Amino acid sequence: MSENGNGAMSETETAVKAAIGLWIDEVVVGLRLCPFAAGPWKAGEVRIAVSAAIDDEDAVKHALEEAMHLMDVSEDEVATTLVAFPHALGDFETFLDAEETLSHILDQAGCAGVLQVASFHPDYVFADAAADALGNWTNRAPVPILHLLREVQVSAAIDGHPDIDAIPGDNVRRLEALGAEALTRLWRTFVLPT
Repeated sequence: MSENGNGAMSETETAVKAAIGLWIDEVVVGLRLCPFAAGPWKAGEVRIAVSAAIDDEDAVKHALEEAMHLMDVSEDEVATTLVAFPHALGDFETFLDAEETLSHILDQAGCAGVLQVASFHPDYVFADAAADALGNWTNRAPVPILHLLREVQVSAAIDGHPDIDAIPGDNVRRLEALGAEALTRLWRTFVLPT
């Protein structure tokens, strides 16, 4: 996390956390893109860690540090962690490489079945989708984010959902009903100063 000399958050960290909080409120929870997000978010169990990394290697290192932190605290304290990169991983392909590297290292460290990584990026495009497909917005965020999830919570959420396979299609239909113009207008509220 980026902090100034007295331990307070920097202006960048404050702005990034505010943008991500608004994105969660308005999009992830507000548009119901993740039916499992509201509980932990409203309970204050979602950690947003803003990385000061400016290169890919440091970004992965910071994500690993956050993974270790998540493993060291209880689920009641931190259910899940969003590691945000306002200064790194801006190129989408580089971001995907970093996500793959992080997942591989976690698996090698014995975290397979314990932690999993999800990803969000301002330029997210699914492999089988056109760049302008509205379904891509389900994984778009104000800044690149590597999301660390506890596998036990993911499994419980999946087991408790009546139709887990319907979520992606429902999300795409919801975004298509909203339309490109409304989505673009909504996303402008998350734009961070450069």
